[in-house]
Amino acid sequence: MEQAWWKESVVYQIYPRSFNDSNGDGIGDIPGITEKLDYLKNLGVDVIWLSPVYQSPNDDNGYDISDYQAIMKEFGTMQDWEEMLEEIHKRDMKLMMDLVVNHSSDEHQWFQEAKKSKDNPFRDYYIWRTSKDEELPNNWESMFSGSVWEYDETTQEYYLHLFSRKQPDLNWENPKLRQDVYKMMKWWLDKGVDGFRMDVINFISKVPGLPQAPNPNETKYTDGSRYFINGPHIHEYLHEMNQEVLAGYDVMTVGEMPGVDIEEAKKYTKLKRKELQMVFQFEHMDLDSGPKGKWDLRSFKLKDLKESISKWQKGLHDVGWNSLYLNNHDQPRAVSRFGNDKEYRVESAKMLGTFLHMLQGTPYIYQGEEIGMTNVQFDSIDEYKDIEILNMYKDKVINGAESHEEVMKSIYAKGRDNARTPFQWNDSKHGGFTSGTPWIQVNRNYRSINAEQAIQDDQSIYHYYRQLIKLRKKYPIIVYGDYQLILENHDKIYAYLRNYKNEKLLVITNFSNQHVLFELPESISFEKAEKLISNYDTLESENPRFFTLKPYEARVYRGY
Repeated sequence: MEQAWWKESVVYQIYPRSFNDSNGDGIGDIPGITEKLDYLKNLGVDVIWLSPVYQSPNDDNGYDISDYQAIMKEFGTMQDWEEMLEEIHKRDMKLMMDLVVNHSSDEHQWFQEAKKSKDNPFRDYYIWRTSKDEELPNNWESMFSGSVWEYDETTQEYYLHLFSRKQPDLNWENPKLRQDVYKMMKWWLDKGVDGFRMDVINFISKVPGLPQAPNPNETKYTDGSRYFINGPHIHEYLHEMNQEVLAGYDVMTVGEMPGVDIEEAKKYTKLKRKELQMVFQFEHMDLDSGPKGKWDLRSFKLKDLKESISKWQKGLHDVGWNSLYLNNHDQPRAVSRFGNDKEYRVESAKMLGTFLHMLQGTPYIYQGEEIGMTNVQFDSIDEYKDIEILNMYKDKVINGAESHEEVMKSIYAKGRDNARTPFQWNDSKHGGFTSGTPWIQVNRNYRSINAEQAIQDDQSIYHYYRQLIKLRKKYPIIVYGDYQLILENHDKIYAYLRNYKNEKLLVITNFSNQHVLFELPESISFEKAEKLISNYDTLESENPRFFTLKPYEARVYRGY
């Protein structure tokens, strides 16, 4: 297996609006990140992935970019950004920027020009359609509810927006558009950026003709994703991007790819194909969604998680590379979702960290995960800020017939604002995030869950994560070993082996709040075994064959 720095790295995602506010305006900013770099260095992370900080009207929290080469005024200046990058590099860490090029903001100069007239040179930077008899060009539903089409009065055509109407999709079939994107990427790489996380990058190629989607339920709008996910020219575009831009730099790339399967992921990440290094796939993020989608709640089953993770671990081994994550800015908090954020918050957060960091792939930590931050329950819908939440609530409650209480349950469980509440630095007002009024409320539990408390407590989740990262740097098996699931049918224990050269790693995690008997299959032998890490004080040092796991217990043994 090819060795590489990006395989051996641990990535920390910063959502800048909610990380640290340096000037008291209630919004996290770039100087605030610079202030906290020693905290991240002490944690042990290698790469910081920064969610968008570009100029934006903020319709979708910065994922609607109006100038790709300017910094959002609320976050600071380009000089602030350059100072931050210098300080990151001084500490031997790297910076990965977010690349959002499926769509721009409707306030981007390209779109402002494009809508002036049908023969404007920038018209073809976007996707336009006419329609007859006031019917929409097709029946696709936007990711944020409603139609994907918005009518433009000036030119009397519709433009496509898979997300908000203020996020028109870019037309990747236009080679001029592609060249402008590549030029912009080179500009950032020449400034010293160490890689890109690419937002919904597998949406950039659409099926020609943008056909009507099958709509068995005869709803007004329906899922059209089969016509824009992993589209006909996607591999061609990414290979071109690699050859024209990425191949000239030693950088890290990961593509966010909803709806990607193993076979497509192999194509995206296979080294010889020269596209990307990793994908973010979402299969394990959909295990607690019912047939009606994300907001249709159901409990996740451990056997489904085993099946999904094992499939990706086996499928990309020696072909591509996995990204490992349980949280990000679009997902609820892992300890509230897959663990137990009440009675066993610390234990289950450590267990989940163990489970993830011992897999093959590059681990991603989302801000606050390392101190066990939890989901939030605001009292009123008016306290939520996320466009996806607000549009869904409007559709289901205000315009629909669903009850406020039921919809709020879904928001409490799955809403993106769960991940976006401000980072809890200490137990002072607003969790030490700001001296002003935060843009979104801080989770009320900041007095008991905060970084200052975690740093002072040597048994905290934070120090446990430091141990996990140190182990990864010490033992190549954690990075490069293969993966073998054991106890496949156990409904409470997720256990697996890693093998590398003459070493074995045994990872045992209890995903339940019960005491559970663990028994190692007879077919697995350990001549010698040492315990590398566990989230409870345990006395066992003998071969890990037979013992009782406590609620949410995790253990890792290394042997021969």
